[in-house]
Amino acid sequence: MVFIRKLFSLVSLWLLPAAALLADSALRVGAEQPQKYLPLLQDSRVGLIVNQTSRVGGQHLIDYLRQREVDIARIFALEHGIRGDVENGGQVDDGVDTATGVPIVSLYGGNHKPAPEAVRDLDWLLFDIQDVGVRFYTYISSLHYLMQACADYGVPLMVLDRPNPNGDYVDGPVLRKEFRSFVGMHPIPLVHGLTVGELARMINGEGWLDGGARCDLTVIPVAGYHKQMRYSLPVRPSPNLPNDRAIRLYPSLALFEGTAVSIGRGTPYPFQVIGHPADRSGEFSFTPVPVPGASENPKHRGRLLRGDDLRNSGGGDRFTLAYLIDWQRRSGESGEAFFSRAAFFDKLAGTDALRIALLEGKSEEAIRRSWQAELQQYLKRRSPYLLYPE
Repeated sequence: MVFIRKLFSLVSLWLLPAAALLADSALRVGAEQPQKYLPLLQDSRVGLIVNQTSRVGGQHLIDYLRQREVDIARIFALEHGIRGDVENGGQVDDGVDTATGVPIVSLYGGNHKPAPEAVRDLDWLLFDIQDVGVRFYTYISSLHYLMQACADYGVPLMVLDRPNPNGDYVDGPVLRKEFRSFVGMHPIPLVHGLTVGELARMINGEGWLDGGARCDLTVIPVAGYHKQMRYSLPVRPSPNLPNDRAIRLYPSLALFEGTAVSIGRGTPYPFQVIGHPADRSGEFSFTPVPVPGASENPKHRGRLLRGDDLRNSGGGDRFTLAYLIDWQRRSGESGEAFFSRAAFFDKLAGTDALRIALLEGKSEEAIRRSWQAELQQYLKRRSPYLLYPE
């Protein structure tokens, strides 16, 4: 069955006109190459894993597929919901998509793996969600559970790939298995340098599913993409990542979620500012307030914070520990109090070694040396699964 599907896919490509093949020289995400996946979806019951980023040009993938008479039997909702309007960690419920009448099955809030009855009657699961290339961004954790369901219940998975906006480098500590959680499931660096399609291939190839199982995986790669290419996301991937600057700062600033310092949740510029009530050196000030659909109860709610505006600072384009080291001092918090959610910080970092090193006052250079050997091992390990030139 797998062989027949792949043969049919190759035949459909051979039959394309030459002009269509030449057009692949321009960047096109997987969803924008229907000639590669629509033939596989014909006469099939399809389950979609989509959100507001799942678009073909200006059209949502749900509408695009329905117009082409693809039978969408079910939509699976991840964190932030299928329209991207649910705050970080907010409730995502089962229901019905009001625009189409298609049933929605929630896969967020403790129910990460779909139940057998939600999957077994499907011919395909199709995953098309924009990721940001950071280990603790939970869409890739959901991908893992979906791959497990596909392996367990014999349903093939198709990934319509998209560029990684932080895909031009690899950095940070590699996750240790004792810190595995929904904000970090795989032994990969904090900034892993993979697209969703490449990570899915690695999960399969490295035997990271339970029992070393493999799912029947088809990836529709991005055309015209290489890893050093800067990609500006046309749609915000989640409520608190509103622009390219926030996405580039996210690997460095998200670690503050485990500390007493605010990174702008509850403001118009989340993940672009840093502040604390005790700071006296910052020239920027802001007051976090509830923002419906983005941050209902932000840290230091209603308090005036002073700190730094990073929106036009020119630094922090890659992962750095400089902000954490600086704000340990500026917050005025004692070492342990600074890490107000120490266990969560360790889950985000994928290790407790980073927090311990920061408490010991080690320099960024010294801390970085501690993870270089594991980074080199990871780079070799991931090499067979890459789809795009570096």
